[in-house]
Amino acid sequence: MRPTGWRVLRADWRLLAFGLLVAFASSAGQTYFVSLFSQQFRDAFDLGHAGFGAVYSAATLASGFLLIWAGGLIDRIDLRLFAAAVLAGLALAATGAALAAGPVTLGLAIFLLRFFGQGLASHTAVTATARYADPSIRGKAVSVATLGFPAGEALCPVLVVAAIAAFGWRETYGGTALVVAVLILPAALALLATHGRRHAAHLHRTAGGDGTDAMRQWTRGEVVRDRVFHRVLIAAMGPSFIVTGVLFHQVHLAEVKGWTLAAFAAGYVGYAACQVGAALVAGPVIDRIGARRTSRFYLAPLGLGLLVLAAFDPVWSGYLFLMAAGTTAGFSSTLLGTLWAELYGVRHLGAIRALVTACSVVASALSPVLLGVLLDGGASMEAIAVGCAVYVAVGVAILARLFSPGGVGLTGA
Repeated sequence: MRPTGWRVLRADWRLLAFGLLVAFASSAGQTYFVSLFSQQFRDAFDLGHAGFGAVYSAATLASGFLLIWAGGLIDRIDLRLFAAAVLAGLALAATGAALAAGPVTLGLAIFLLRFFGQGLASHTAVTATARYADPSIRGKAVSVATLGFPAGEALCPVLVVAAIAAFGWRETYGGTALVVAVLILPAALALLATHGRRHAAHLHRTAGGDGTDAMRQWTRGEVVRDRVFHRVLIAAMGPSFIVTGVLFHQVHLAEVKGWTLAAFAAGYVGYAACQVGAALVAGPVIDRIGARRTSRFYLAPLGLGLLVLAAFDPVWSGYLFLMAAGTTAGFSSTLLGTLWAELYGVRHLGAIRALVTACSVVASALSPVLLGVLLDGGASMEAIAVGCAVYVAVGVAILARLFSPGGVGLTGA
């Protein structure tokens, strides 16, 4: 008798552990990690806030565009070789940050951190899990693997701040490179030791050999021409743009609301807790009703959180916003790892997700600048929050129309 549900997860725990580990490793190139060094970077290289922001945005945009090409290679290269190259590149990027001698070398190091960390490491973790997990429990599998993201958000800031204080910023990024190269890379390859059998089973399944996944396998070119993809992408880019933009300007938000930054930062505990809880709930829900139906409501918490932030000034409104954003982020990490597979198949999933991830990276790079222009032009944080809530409402309407009974996206992309 074929195992089902959580028994399948236990049967392929190596795949889940690999996804979780590589998702955790992506921390070294995530915004929250790099920003912990921002003061040291600015002091060491005589950069102002605008100067460092320009370097960071340019590096992020470049990494996003390159990801469109590089992310698709996971469809054609053995996962073991691809993962080794990604993690080795991440270790090299961290070494580059530790050795940066000026704004140019710093910009190159940040580009590599964003490309191999936020970009390819995140892409590898989710794509590999979504592709190779049994289709009947794909949602649960991705929800477990993506716990590596909040694990990094919970652990890394505390460890990094302590390490910078004790050893210095260069030594801390150098230590990060050692952890990736000496611990994470060998562990990831060990977890993929039996990957050959898994890949053979995947090829058998996508060819319809066991009757479980014999669906049309879309190419990226076909997906780009699909109107359903365009509409879903409009909605799916909302959290990347909105949350990055608001949190990038969190110092200003705290000032105008009358909070201390330390008081607001305490709310990140709630963000992480809600992200983990939502991810664990999302997996079983997706496996039961499908990613398309689940997508209809995952943006709603973020919209409600933005309205609370706009309407109230006490610090609890900031906490509720972070909890709401964490809930949407938890659903998003699992949902977007499975939705594209459910719509378009898994054979070209790497190329498809690379395009989506690149769009998210670009959105996260543009939002701090665009929101900054609005703030400089006199817009209030409350007005920006309301505008963002309207964007979310449009996204909810798009997904509801597509994936409600009878919608074109539910009957077939």
